[in-house]
Amino acid sequence: MAQFIINKKQQASGDYEIHNRTTGCAHLPEQENQVNLGYYPGCKEAVEAAKSKWPGKVIIGCYYCANSCHES
Repeated sequence: MAQFIINKKQQASGDYEIHNRTTGCAHLPEQENQVNLGYYPGCKEAVEAAKSKWPGKVIIGCYYCANSCHES
């Protein structure tokens, strides 16, 4: 299981990105912009959990640490 966070700061594209903290992503947002999502088997489950918490938001995985979930 890996720990995931979501960047509470919206990207220029309008998306909100999740990041895998366990892998040590080099593109993590600043600490004050990180919201802990918890531990999940993979990015798919983390994105689903985030979408259930913030319905209507476009939430995707980070290109670098959660690439398989990078598309909206």
